[in-house]
Amino acid sequence: MKHRTTAGLAAVALASIALTGCASSDDGGSAAASGGNVCEVTPAAEPSPAPSPSEEDVKAVDAIKVSGPVGKEPKVEFEAPLEVSAPTFRVVDEGTGEELTDGAQVTINYLVIAGKDGSTSGSTWKTKKPETFKLGAPEYDLLNDRLIGQKVGMRLLMASTAMDQTIQVTMVEVTKVEAAPDVPTRAEGTAVTPEGGLPTVELADDGQPTVTIPKDYKAPTDLVVQPLIEGDGAEVTKDQTVTVQYAGCLLDGTSFDSSWSRGAPTSFPLSGVIPGWTNGIAGQKVGSQVLLVVPADQAYGEQEQGGIPANSTLVFVVDILDAKAA
Repeated sequence: MKHRTTAGLAAVALASIALTGCASSDDGGSAAASGGNVCEVTPAAEPSPAPSPSEEDVKAVDAIKVSGPVGKEPKVEFEAPLEVSAPTFRVVDEGTGEELTDGAQVTINYLVIAGKDGSTSGSTWKTKKPETFKLGAPEYDLLNDRLIGQKVGMRLLMASTAMDQTIQVTMVEVTKVEAAPDVPTRAEGTAVTPEGGLPTVELADDGQPTVTIPKDYKAPTDLVVQPLIEGDGAEVTKDQTVTVQYAGCLLDGTSFDSSWSRGAPTSFPLSGVIPGWTNGIAGQKVGSQVLLVVPADQAYGEQEQGGIPANSTLVFVVDILDAKAA
């Protein structure tokens, strides 16, 4: 079983997002009217509890040597290959600064090391790009309980299974805590009438979308950017980090990704996503909802990506909740 950690650790330690099934429908509501493929987002589920580490897991993590002062990239040494059967943690240093409370915004530095050979997979000390997130957010379920109640300066060691099923060791240091900004949970603004023939979007009371792809819809060769709600915030630029709610579908109605299913918005730099997102979200206003139809050459191209087949056209509904300097 894999579990989530942090947004920035996604490439090396995040769990995969559960795929949600959708089906073509010819009866009931707007789906019958369109005769198209209906993509429904599965509501957020209660997270499954993480399995408990074994005695062997605890001994393996206790044997890891960490050296170097707080505030600097540490040296982490262990006998490779390192194996654990469940996420296993060790507090290396207690913090002495401000207390970390549920809902606060914390900033961390982290170092990620491959358990198989001890090689470094990533380091925010080297990139000088620490990560900031809200304590209690569902996508940080591995870190929340270990950080809440601790103090700034705390260093936490973790060994867990990554997306590629390899074991990775992560050293986290909390460098800052502050009140989290007040960010809405859905787009709010003026409704925009979309062009005819595009996938249609229906919203639940909480803003969660259901997407219907017309039966005769042909995959476009160019990126389609259709505002559905126009917000009144500042225009987003390509060099910013955005906070969004979003759902992603294939043209056959398969839902492959959704922040609504995870129960919380997510944040990431626009410079680090597929070109269709970078080009489609930049220039839109904060508070807006946008429909994106992304051709394969602005998505993953000939590369299969998780539950997304090669050469797939992707359909997204994106609520742009916030944007700030990366």
